[in-house]
Order: sequence, then structure tokens, then C-alpha cells
Amino acid sequence: MVAAVRSDAGASRHLLRAALRSRFDVLLSVPLILEYEAVLKRPEHLHAARATRSDIDALLDAMAAVGMAIVPDFSWRPELSDPADEMVLETAISGGAELIITFNLTDLKQAAKKFGIQATRPPTAITILGLRQ
Repeated sequence: MVAAVRSDAGASRHLLRAALRSRFDVLLSVPLILEYEAVLKRPEHLHAARATRSDIDALLDAMAAVGMAIVPDFSWRPELSDPADEMVLETAISGGAELIITFNLTDLKQAAKKFGIQATRPPTAITILGLRQ
């Protein structure tokens, strides 16, 4: 999400546009949306994206409108070295995700694999999802 907001080109933005067009299912939980909001509204990200807090609210509202609401029914913690990433994994597990799209493969790849979920970077995800850039 951060890369998609900060750059108007590239794989992350392409995936965000595809998600907003419901080209693939996006799993969202309340903790995950709140984390997106907190991170995307940091001054450095707002500045880089040339965005306002209201712009971020509108984006997250749009994502919530197309995303599948997931209520994690079990805490799998601790699985990751970074506690802030646990909600990503828990949402993916609870929603039956096949794929986690992230630049943070160091923390998520092995843990996701334990649950039969592939973690990959945005450029590879475009290929896996059959999206043309």
C-alpha cells in the first residue's frame, strides 16, 4: 500500500488499481485497515504521495468497499519477528488467502509458507494473478 500510494507508476500502483477494479480478491480486517491508515498518514508518506489525510481516507474507504471483510477468529501469534506484521498473516490465514503481496519477504515468506500461503513481491504477483501491466 505504501509503495502504491507513494509512486504513481510501478507494480504496486498497478496492483492497487486492479484491486479497486475487483480484478482479484483483497482480504481486509479492521486491524489491517487501521495499520494502513496509521502508516499512510505519516507525514513523510503524505508528502511523497502529494496526498492529504482526506485522500487517504477516500482510498481506504474505496478499498473497504471492494475488499472482503475478514474477522480473524484465532490468534496465531507469535509467528513473525515484527509484531506489526502479525495482522497481515492473521488476516491471510483467516481469509484463506493464497497469496500475500509484500516487499517484506524476510519476515513473511517462511511464516506464510507454513500455512500454505505464498508471499511474493508486487512484480511477481502481477504475473501470478494474470494481470497485464
